Amino acid sequence: MYPPQLVAPMKADLTGAGFTELLTSEDVDNFFANAKGTTLVMINSVCGCAAGAARPAVKAALAHSDVKPDNLVTVFAGVDQDATAKMREYTLPYPPSSPAIAIFKDKNLVHFIERHHIEGRSGQMIAEHLVDAFQEFCGENA
Repeated sequence: MYPPQLVAPMKADLTGAGFTELLTSEDVDNFFANAKGTTLVMINSVCGCAAGAARPAVKAALAHSDVKPDNLVTVFAGVDQDATAKMREYTLPYPPSSPAIAIFKDKNLVHFIERHHIEGRSGQMIAEHLVDAFQEFCGENA
């Protein structure tokens, strides 16, 4: 478990961009029970690839795409452990991965970017990938 004062800026990086934090397993289940449309989920992390690539990529993709998910939610691995464990049930069959980025259509997982697809890639590369994924899964013709 990480100290709250350490992760607060990392959480604010996403909540400041419009993401809703899901802090408990109940929050995750309640969100999906009522989810409509498309959802971008960011499984946040304290690691360098989250700070250097994943969070900047998600924010850049949202800023530069004409097509965006309807909902933006986040859980924080290593901090909000119950919420993260519950979210990982929704991202099965993928193994636990953080950071990770998922796109859901209603309650169905349609796209997943695992840590090994984030590490070693620039935020710009990931953002471009996400913009393409938004077009495919969130657009009017999706």
